[in-house]
Amino acid sequence: MAEDRNSSSAEHRKGSVKEALGKLTGDARVEAEGRRQKRDAKAPNLGPSQPARPKRG
Repeated sequence: MAEDRNSSSAEHRKGSVKEALGKLTGDARVEAEGRRQKRDAKAPNLGPSQPARPKRG
């Protein structure tokens, strides 16, 4: 579990660097990729997200 936390922390850090680099160079694609990488690192590893199911009744 600690290994997962370290891995996600490293991914979050890499995303921060990419986002900052994108802002610095004016590259919107790299900036967006960094934001996505940070978001994915924070999310629990539950697999691909599933669409919400309508309530029965």
